[in-house]
Amino acid sequence: QVQPVESGGGLVQAGDSLNLSCVASGRTFGNYVKGWFRQAPGKEREFVAAINWMSGKTDYTDSVKGRFTISRDNAKNTVYLQMNSLKPEDTAVFYCAAARSVGTGIFTVLRSYEYWGRGTQVTVSS
Repeated sequence: QVQPVESGGGLVQAGDSLNLSCVASGRTFGNYVKGWFRQAPGKEREFVAAINWMSGKTDYTDSVKGRFTISRDNAKNTVYLQMNSLKPEDTAVFYCAAARSVGTGIFTVLRSYEYWGRGTQVTVSS
């Protein structure tokens, strides 16, 4: 069992930056894809970014490309989401998720992920 725990959310102004962290505890051996999803009020949860722990391959949804960066720290078993140039439309609960993987690719589909954190709120004011 893997338990992701997010932190780093908050209330910021448009144009500001935030760095979200996700620490995974539990049975974390083996390869995983770790991703960030977000859910705005009244909307479905959507893919934001993901990283393959073994290969380092990353992927992003189009709306955050060039603004968000996902990275990992193997020693700390932590994945980060650096968010720059935040916009009001980025306001959402951000969730960290993990999926076991035997390859080097990326999962962008919500149902591919087995383990989920409880989320951290990001609010961007205009």
